[in-house]
Amino acid sequence: MKAIFIIAFYFVGFFGFSQEEFKPIASDSLYREDQFYVSLNYNLGQHKPTDYSQNSFSTGLSFGFLRDMPITENRHWAIAAGLGYAYNNIKHNLAIKTFNNESAYFIDNDYNKNKLSLHYVELPLEIRWRNSTIESHKFWRIYTGFKASYLFASKSVFASNTENFSIKNNKDLNKFQYGPYMSFGYNTFNFYAFYALNPLFENSNTSNGENIELNFINIGFMFYIL
Repeated sequence: MKAIFIIAFYFVGFFGFSQEEFKPIASDSLYREDQFYVSLNYNLGQHKPTDYSQNSFSTGLSFGFLRDMPITENRHWAIAAGLGYAYNNIKHNLAIKTFNNESAYFIDNDYNKNKLSLHYVELPLEIRWRNSTIESHKFWRIYTGFKASYLFASKSVFASNTENFSIKNNKDLNKFQYGPYMSFGYNTFNFYAFYALNPLFENSNTSNGENIELNFINIGFMFYIL
């Protein structure tokens, strides 16, 4: 996973500086903006079960393509639809164990490793405002929209001194995540936030019978590439 983040930072840095060097042709009045994106974020749990806590840093990474479609003559307003990939690594004290081929959920603070890895295909749709011009890529932007994501792979790992559990593609996880998001900023660096409207788990309870309604807010940075 460290390699993925190193590669992501390399490309963000490379393209971030590159977009200042390459200027669009002045006669190109049909220019488009920000058609590739990379986001790095932190996953913050909401509606947490009793005694639930996160530890270390629950990372998130996404990247993809957005088709920029200006809807005004000066191209300050646009809509965009896209396709991307998202990875979330949740580090917490919610232990997922298996008994008789069924998943069971415990709040357990006695562990060496406890994480949940999630892989999504995401479909963002957004409306965009920016004060860009043909001559410069340095401009303010506010993009907001709605994103639906499909979970195509997952893996949870729990390891302690006495037991080890590893579960792939847990059927209790919601296959779909959806919610609103926004990014805003100037030039290369932009703040980003996404709020999942539905819970991560579907019809699941902790060992004490509490319904798991856990969902996440993603907070971080978005980088755009032409």
